[in-house]
Amino acid sequence: MCIGIPMQVLAVEPGFALVEGRGEVRRIKTTLVGDCAVGDWLLAFLDDAREILSAARAAEVNATLDLLQAVMDGGLADSAAGFALPSAMSAADLQRLTGQA
Repeated sequence: MCIGIPMQVLAVEPGFALVEGRGEVRRIKTTLVGDCAVGDWLLAFLDDAREILSAARAAEVNATLDLLQAVMDGGLADSAAGFALPSAMSAADLQRLTGQA
């Protein structure tokens, strides 16, 4: 299974970005997302950026990954995510979330 990791851009060069997130720094390809700038948040899968994220969305994904890690470590199994999960959203909310509204 491949999980997207929010990573913040530290430096850019043509086709690549140096990013930091969740305790690691790596160089990833930006071909799929186009131009990005220092300070932007990218959703990284392996060594490729797949999406440019808002800071708020990056924080949500990181909070979810923190909850997942806590459960895997044996705790917090019934903790709330702290934001609306897609499974709890209406069709109209999902359309807005995905840019289809």
